[in-house]
Amino acid sequence: MGKTSSLRQVAVHGFLFVMAVAMILPFLWMISTSFKTPAEIFVLPPRWIPKDPTIENYRELFASIKFGRPFINTVIVASSITFFSLLVSSMAGYAFAKFRFKGRDKLFFLILATLMVPGQMTIIPVFLLLRQLGLLNTYAGLILPGVASAFNIFFMRQFIMSIPNELIEAAKIDGAKESFIYFCIILPLSKPALTTIAIFTFTGSWNSFLWPLIIAQDERMYTLPVAVSVLAGQYGENLGIQMAGSCIVIAPILVFFLFVQRYFIKGIALTGLKG
Repeated sequence: MGKTSSLRQVAVHGFLFVMAVAMILPFLWMISTSFKTPAEIFVLPPRWIPKDPTIENYRELFASIKFGRPFINTVIVASSITFFSLLVSSMAGYAFAKFRFKGRDKLFFLILATLMVPGQMTIIPVFLLLRQLGLLNTYAGLILPGVASAFNIFFMRQFIMSIPNELIEAAKIDGAKESFIYFCIILPLSKPALTTIAIFTFTGSWNSFLWPLIIAQDERMYTLPVAVSVLAGQYGENLGIQMAGSCIVIAPILVFFLFVQRYFIKGIALTGLKG
């Protein structure tokens, strides 16, 4: 029995190692290519380590298409969506988890039902609404549709349900107001769940392509994914510049995840213990 279990573990770890290598290799090749000259990219056999590494691809990237502005736009949009989404989802999750009011469960299931509606179906109505409000080609138009998320509300509600009611009752006995309970008790205890949502939301907002493409009507409001798509059209034959642009898009997400992965794993493990 012990030998069978050991063999199973070896097989599982071997499979995971192969999958990890298969996922990492394209990223390593992308980074390597971003530092190669155009001639070295197509050398056979391929070289993983550039013989004459250069940062010319990055220089041309920022100089020729002003890649700095899309980067700033993406930072502003992704950070704003993440912040306001955390605020809205934590407040709603707290209300659905700990408050008792008429129609609470029906309203919660109605919110969950929106998860079954494909995002493509809401693009046109939301676009028309924002056009009526005069928010096309603005930061508000890029940010507002991503603030409220049914999944984030569900996630926070499940986590906050695991927080003992005795803590809230004790705070109320001591005269604490709801604002104090929310900011000083609920939020500190919900750090793992908040970090998990922050990773999902920030990553999704950073990589969002379709919505910024529709709302941003000139280059001044382009985000990185839209700028990279334009880059592929202008420099279709220069893979070095394309890979440099892709590295700039991906690098902040990887750095962000490395800093918060501990809370992410904890949040996934603890959320959903109560139904």
